[in-house]
Amino acid sequence: MKIKNKLRLGFAFLFIVVLFFGATSLYYIQDISKSAKVILKNNYETLSYTKGMRTILDEHNLPLDKASLTEFDKQLTRQEHNITEPGESQATAALRAVFIKMQSESSAAALQSDEREIRHYLRTIEGLNMQAIVKKNDKAHASVNRATIFLSFVGGFTFLILFSFSVNFPDIINSPLRALLEGIREISHKNYSQRLRFNKDDEFGEVATAFNDMASRLNDWENSNLAMVLSDKQRIETIIEQMDDAIIGLNEKQEILFINKVAENVLNLNEQKLVGQPAAKFTVSNDLFKSILESKDTANPFKIALNGKEAFFKLESREIVIPNMSGQQSEGVVISRKSAGKVYMLRNITEFKERDEAKTNFIATISHELKTPISAIKMSLKLLNDQRIGEMNSQQKELLAHISDDSDRLLKITSELLDLSQVETGNIQLNFVPSDPAAIVDYALNSVRFPAEQKSISLQVEAQPQLPKVQVDVEKTAWVLVNFLSNALRYSSEKSKVIIGVSAHQNQVIFSVKDFGKGIDEQYQKRLFERYFQVPTDGQSKAGTGLGLAISKDFIEAQNGHIWVESAIGEGSTFYFSLPAYQA
Repeated sequence: MKIKNKLRLGFAFLFIVVLFFGATSLYYIQDISKSAKVILKNNYETLSYTKGMRTILDEHNLPLDKASLTEFDKQLTRQEHNITEPGESQATAALRAVFIKMQSESSAAALQSDEREIRHYLRTIEGLNMQAIVKKNDKAHASVNRATIFLSFVGGFTFLILFSFSVNFPDIINSPLRALLEGIREISHKNYSQRLRFNKDDEFGEVATAFNDMASRLNDWENSNLAMVLSDKQRIETIIEQMDDAIIGLNEKQEILFINKVAENVLNLNEQKLVGQPAAKFTVSNDLFKSILESKDTANPFKIALNGKEAFFKLESREIVIPNMSGQQSEGVVISRKSAGKVYMLRNITEFKERDEAKTNFIATISHELKTPISAIKMSLKLLNDQRIGEMNSQQKELLAHISDDSDRLLKITSELLDLSQVETGNIQLNFVPSDPAAIVDYALNSVRFPAEQKSISLQVEAQPQLPKVQVDVEKTAWVLVNFLSNALRYSSEKSKVIIGVSAHQNQVIFSVKDFGKGIDEQYQKRLFERYFQVPTDGQSKAGTGLGLAISKDFIEAQNGHIWVESAIGEGSTFYFSLPAYQA
């Protein structure tokens, strides 16, 4: 017989015995409880009726009015139908007789005497029911206690049988389990040569076969994969250690998984053993480590004093995601992904930062030096165009016009490069004053009115009435609007129009410039505000430096504003920027 069948028979017998005695005891207790509830219910209702009759006597003067007599008779009738205790019937009958007598009395003395008798019988009825409640409650408790003792005896007897059965369990069960336990312990100590030998045709024989197969497979895996795993682990650790960037790895429990020497030096961590330690242990006293783990802005570099000089590091973080495989034998394998930790990398960008600053200083110096000779060229061109110096033929005038255009373009480029150098070095000088949006628009329109007239382009202003003021740098804001208008004029055809819009929305003042040119392809719109980016042209329009919109973006964002564009091919473009409304 299979072991499971033997166990089923034994435990089935025990289960039937326990179920029988338990069900009998439970039924007995429920029956007592139900009877007690019914008895107590009748006694409680009698007390309620007597209380109602006494309340009528307390709240109404004698003789009782018709409504009071009717209510009293109603309560008395209910009591007559709810007699449960010895002596209660006689007291109720006497109460009825006195009540009938009281209805025929007319003198005050007789009425008071009847009232006293009624109250006496009410107290008698209440006393009988209160005594019955106490006696029957005690009796019910005694019955429950007896049933509890009986149930405890049955439970104890059943426990003794079950304990005896478990203690005297046959060795046919105990010996194989002990051998299996010893085998598992050997496997846990990586002794994969351990084998079980059961000469039995039952479940333990099947367990021994499965155990031996598992041990054999583990032994094969250990011999074939362990060396490879260790080699790969050592190779990865060597690569991480040799990298010039600071690298820190945390597991899902926020414990340090790995950290190289560069990271230890940068973070000034001098502990002997870091791997396996919780990161919170070091963030308490290491503000740099804490800021790295809590940082969500990876765009701005970290400035760290390292070896007596300033060094710049860019933080990069990557979450370690591994497959999460779960499921049962009867179900398909469910594959999802879960986080196993996070890797933080501090790239040393000090050299690039220094080169960028050198580039910015070089551009600023060159731009400043070029501005003086270009201004001198402009002055010379103005003198040459003066007829008092002498008349020029048409070809000479055309050459001077080209020179003037190129000079203007060079002057604009140098101005933009100077503005760019201010932005990159963080030296933007802003003079915030409360300003009227209409005044900013007028300032910009006066700057572009002449080139608009040359192309016969109409400049139309659409402004909401009573616009709130803005707290801005008027010159920088107007420069952005002029840049928008210059671009719109450049890419608009002759005799077209450009619309300048100003509106207020949710504590923001929105400026817009709309043209009706050929529009901008969607693939270029996201890059319009990048430095040096230029939309490819067909050669008909002169391209700028690619700095105007980038500088405009920096000017607007420095004033807590936002800048964007909407455009479609064939429908023109609309450039926007918004600024916070001035709160007086």
